[in-house]
Amino acid sequence: MKIYNTLTKKKEEFVPLEEGKVKMYVCGPTVYNLIHIGNARPIIIFDTVRRYFEYKGYEVNFVSNYTDVDDKIIKKAIEEGVSASEISERYILELKKDVERLNVEPATYNPKATEEIEGMVEMITSLIEKGHAYEKNGTVYFRTRSFEEYGKLSKKNIDDLEAGIRIAVSEEKEDPMDFVLWKPKKDGEPFWESPWSQGRPGWHIECSVMSKRYLGEQIDIHAGGEDLVFPHHENEIAQSEACNGKEFAKYWMHNAFLNIDNKKMSKSAGTFFTVREITEIYDPQVLRFFMLSAHYRSPINFSQELMESSKNALDRILTAAANLKYLIDNAGKVESATVASVSGTSLQQGEEELIADIEKHQEKFEAAMEDDFNTADAVTAVFEIVRIANTNASSASSMLFLKAALDKITQLLNVLGIKALKQEELLAEEIEQLIQDRQDARKEKNFARADEIRNLLLEKGIVLEDTREGVRWKRA
Repeated sequence: MKIYNTLTKKKEEFVPLEEGKVKMYVCGPTVYNLIHIGNARPIIIFDTVRRYFEYKGYEVNFVSNYTDVDDKIIKKAIEEGVSASEISERYILELKKDVERLNVEPATYNPKATEEIEGMVEMITSLIEKGHAYEKNGTVYFRTRSFEEYGKLSKKNIDDLEAGIRIAVSEEKEDPMDFVLWKPKKDGEPFWESPWSQGRPGWHIECSVMSKRYLGEQIDIHAGGEDLVFPHHENEIAQSEACNGKEFAKYWMHNAFLNIDNKKMSKSAGTFFTVREITEIYDPQVLRFFMLSAHYRSPINFSQELMESSKNALDRILTAAANLKYLIDNAGKVESATVASVSGTSLQQGEEELIADIEKHQEKFEAAMEDDFNTADAVTAVFEIVRIANTNASSASSMLFLKAALDKITQLLNVLGIKALKQEELLAEEIEQLIQDRQDARKEKNFARADEIRNLLLEKGIVLEDTREGVRWKRA
């Protein structure tokens, strides 16, 4: 498996730090609003990377943080007259709804910056003791020139960076390139105690600390959008390696930007959409499929035409899966000599070769994914299996062939985070009947059956709420 490493600017063979295991950290969003479709790209891309590792048998420890203290969060809290924590908790819940609808696997850990302050104070203290940081009037700065390899990720020269600075430089800094690790509170801001001042951490220190706590001092993969390469990820490397004395991450992965109608996303220009807005128009699976239609390191352009194209393409795949499922479910219902073999265990003439072709396209899928996670080519391999199914599957096909085709489509779509078979939506009267059955089961103290019904409804996207007035339900 080869991964393009931003650090070395080339594809490298993936060799994990520990055999059979992958330690992966992905920078999460700042939770001050609903996530936009630009935020969704890395969420979907790196969930797919994680899924492929799991498909190949790796045990993945996947960490993605919430930045829940930030100037934007504080500004919104002041505007609404509420606490910063109320804003961040609100939008963490909304984020969870969006990523669940996008069929993103839950992270192993989703640490919040505000719950990791103690670790940040410890790392900053260590950096001061080692001469890599200093305090001035309650603010702690990282001494950038103390880390000789600064700029190795972004390939930026520190002297060129300093020469290009156009903003006013704080007189407190020893060097214009030094960056903040801790800053004193301002009126009305949330704050925490530290040896230097009542205040809060700088943004960059958060991920260094959370990665270390949940994954250790060295990790396999650190990922995020290409906008994070500098200064965020560059500063993470400097902090982590200066503190720990060892390489921070072996592989750095960055996805390219998403544009709207060939323009940069901009609220003022009307080229800005949240995931919630788009998924009210399109099935969330269509948005996910669209994001995987291009290689993650290539810019991708979002437009209504391209979303319609993705919708139609995904429909072709899902229709093929549904047809296969129908043939399998109805195999024994047709009285015909030619159909008798469908429910049997033998292959029809020519089906052995068809199954061999399906397996070859599975190999092409894997080859695409192992070439720096080329999801575009992987999708093409899925379409080839769909073509084989559409051309050859019929009521005269053997059960072995039908199941082989459906299983492969389902398996490979699962790697891409796409559900091959649509769940049937329950009608309101069906829901009410199941709720009544659950109530009856509880009265009879048959709690296992009651839980079974609740779980069934959850699988169908129905959430139950037990209130004083009775049981209420809503679609998730």
